[in-house]
Amino acid sequence: MNEEAIEEIREVEEQAEEIYADAVKRAEELPAEAEREAQKLIDQARADAQAEAEQIVASAQAEEECTRIVSQAKEEAERLEAAAMSRLDRAVGYVLDQLVGKE
Repeated sequence: MNEEAIEEIREVEEQAEEIYADAVKRAEELPAEAEREAQKLIDQARADAQAEAEQIVASAQAEEECTRIVSQAKEEAERLEAAAMSRLDRAVGYVLDQLVGKE
């Protein structure tokens, strides 16, 4: 073999060794990179779940507040109706007295 062919073989071998070393290095980095990506996905899923949970709680609290307000309004309406009914007899009596007294 001539020197030129031997030199070319050495260069090809060096390139092959570099490629192999790069592949080994990349293979060693892949698990850590995959773990980082997985952790990002987990963190994002947690954040999304937390936001959704907060929204559900807020919605439930708003619904409870609406229920409480409606309940209070019904109680107040019933109280006012009872008060009006207790005064109705007096009002009818007054009107009748006025009508009888004017006749």
